[in-house]
Amino acid sequence: MDMLSNIALGLDTALTWQNLLYCFIGVFLGTLVGVIPGIGHLAAMSMLFPLTFYLDPTTALIMLAGIWYGSSYGGNTASILLNIPGSPANAVTCLDGYPMARQGRGGVALFMTTIASFIGGSIGIILLMMFAPVIASYALQFGSAEYFALMVLGLVAASTISDGSAVKGLAMVTLGIMFGCVGSDIYTGMPRFDFGQLELTDAINLVALAMGIFGVAEIIASVRRIKKGDIDPESVKLRAMKPTREDVKRSWGAMGRGSAIGSFFGTLPGTGPSVAAFMAYAVEKKSSKNPEEFGKGRIEGIMAPESANNAADQTSFIPTLSLGIPGSPTMALMLGALMIHGISPGPSLVAEQPSLFWGLIMSFWIGNLMLLVLNIPLIGVWVRMLMIPYHLLYPAVLMFICIGVYTVSNSAFDVWLVLFFGALGYVMRIFDWPGAPLLLGFVLGPLMEEHFRRAMLMSRGNFGTFIDRPISATVLAITAILLLWTMYSALSGRRKKRLSALVE
Repeated sequence: MDMLSNIALGLDTALTWQNLLYCFIGVFLGTLVGVIPGIGHLAAMSMLFPLTFYLDPTTALIMLAGIWYGSSYGGNTASILLNIPGSPANAVTCLDGYPMARQGRGGVALFMTTIASFIGGSIGIILLMMFAPVIASYALQFGSAEYFALMVLGLVAASTISDGSAVKGLAMVTLGIMFGCVGSDIYTGMPRFDFGQLELTDAINLVALAMGIFGVAEIIASVRRIKKGDIDPESVKLRAMKPTREDVKRSWGAMGRGSAIGSFFGTLPGTGPSVAAFMAYAVEKKSSKNPEEFGKGRIEGIMAPESANNAADQTSFIPTLSLGIPGSPTMALMLGALMIHGISPGPSLVAEQPSLFWGLIMSFWIGNLMLLVLNIPLIGVWVRMLMIPYHLLYPAVLMFICIGVYTVSNSAFDVWLVLFFGALGYVMRIFDWPGAPLLLGFVLGPLMEEHFRRAMLMSRGNFGTFIDRPISATVLAITAILLLWTMYSALSGRRKKRLSALVE
């Protein structure tokens, strides 16, 4: 009965004309920006983040969430038609989506990925409705020591589990925490690390950092890489989108398995939709009777990863909303939006802001339906947009980035910050240093400091408080095991490379 009343409360909030309008704006803009090759979730959300500052908190989150899963839908289009992934999570869709487009079945691929995205997203929403309130009710018993331990685990996991070097990931987390320390001390109010700049006493602008690291750096890196592809407009017309009976038959199992894998990985810190999509593709290929057909236009090769990455998009809200701990950089932006609106993220959010929590969840259903209705008839529009040369598109995107960051606080200093972080982000890309852990460290760093200092105050300076409490001790032990396992994996990897080099 409680669930039904919560659903009714959520629908009452989500179905107001204002929330419906901004949900539509969010999914439309998310899809529009997601279609542009090379931009992806984070850049899309970073660029459109300032639009939400002047809205009601619930409306702002509904719009941001719409941009998040709208860009997931939009990323399919460039992946299938141009063989250029809209985001890392869409990269695996290129493997079979592009061969289908070359066979004249691009319309079928786009139509079926839209269905897969809807099914995966729907399963993720159901799990979010079932588990987020339960986790939040237990998390109300947590103190500052537990929160500090959980945040340390989240940062370490995000740095070591995700792709690339774990050492580089940890270094980027540390750099993010250092950037997060700039500003005024949370207890004394004294300025620190401001380098004599008055604008830095209020801390570094989250929007400027995110836009620079993910927006400007992404565009600079994409300018020479992206060229207009060979797109056949006839292959993506509505009459060319009808799948065969065999396509539909082979898709159901792939969608079910992909949604299950995506739902699981979405809840884990540091994995998210990218890992979920690649894992779903690997499982599908392994379990297939014809694995040699994958990479040549197999329908399961697009249905499994697309349902997985959209299920992961939704279930990644579970730790963010119930514990206040983002498992991905995109969720860190959502957390930043909550804090900017003066709302404390965590388990108390469900109890103290039920209309926001359930309104947001119900808006996911509405947003997914909107995307289903929007994407199929508008595929022709997206195709025409992809035929615009990229050298004409990127100056407009850069202009919108500068306008967006300036309007946040009417400060020209923030525009210079965007340029600084854009240059830093590009240098990081050249040396293969990941940007996502930096954003997580930047958002979670101040929260970690707050909980650490509060725990120390309550224990009168006794560090043993983190080990005396069973939950925090267990979480810190898991963190230590994860670090040791990462170090062991790195050392054994180097040893194997040395042995193979000696053999050669």
